[in-house]
Amino acid sequence: MCPVPAKRKKPPPRKSVLEPVKGFIDAILREDMSVWKKQKHTIDRILERLVGEHDFELAAYFTVRDYVAKRRPELALEAREGRRHLEGTVPQEKRPGEEAEVDFADVWLDLAGQRRKCVLFTLRMSYSGKAVHRAYATASQEAFLEGHAEAFRALGGVSTVHIRYDNLKPAVKQVLFGRSHTETTRWVSFRSWYRYSAFYCAPGEEGGHEKGGVEHEGGRFRRKHLVPAVAVESLAELNERLAGDRRGRGLPACPGSSHLLRFRLRAGTAAAGAATRR
Repeated sequence: MCPVPAKRKKPPPRKSVLEPVKGFIDAILREDMSVWKKQKHTIDRILERLVGEHDFELAAYFTVRDYVAKRRPELALEAREGRRHLEGTVPQEKRPGEEAEVDFADVWLDLAGQRRKCVLFTLRMSYSGKAVHRAYATASQEAFLEGHAEAFRALGGVSTVHIRYDNLKPAVKQVLFGRSHTETTRWVSFRSWYRYSAFYCAPGEEGGHEKGGVEHEGGRFRRKHLVPAVAVESLAELNERLAGDRRGRGLPACPGSSHLLRFRLRAGTAAAGAATRR
């Protein structure tokens, strides 16, 4: 006889009482992911549907509650993974002068002897990476429109296809379903004058990936040129300095590719300028 007893066999796991209706509950939870958050199924409502539609009365409230608490995040993760597979494999290809991106970034300045939080307006051409930066006290509509006008003047033209934006208050009055928006009247008039289209990115983290170039550029410029905090008497003084300085036009740093960078800058500027002359 062996002195060591045989390893005890584990009994098979007991099946859940919900096994016959798990598919039905999962379908309810998937349906809830596409409806208004205040009109989703409660545990009581799920129990009512189990009884009414499947004549199923075996499950207690706490059994259904625990299953739903476990499955809801799992189904949400599955949905995100599915969208990432479908939406994350499309490469972006830019052409000279066609697209640009706009964003505001926070920045701290020593303004007239006081440390103040301001905003840095950035317009970046998607093809060449060339950017224009302007500092303002707030991200108001006046700053938003003036930043565009100054950027178009510095670049010598307007993008020929569209400019990408977040759902910024100076431009968007109300976000509707999908990518539908209600724009502010003044903003519509401004774009009509310059004759270009706006592309609004999706809300949340997904939208940040759609205009990652300008978000990176705003942070890069702030770290490289506004650290430590710049001391000026007024924002007009800082913007004059940026306008007269090569850095104010945001020439991107691309080590080892200066020839390609100069070509892209010339091509993007020429294309934007041609669109303006038309």
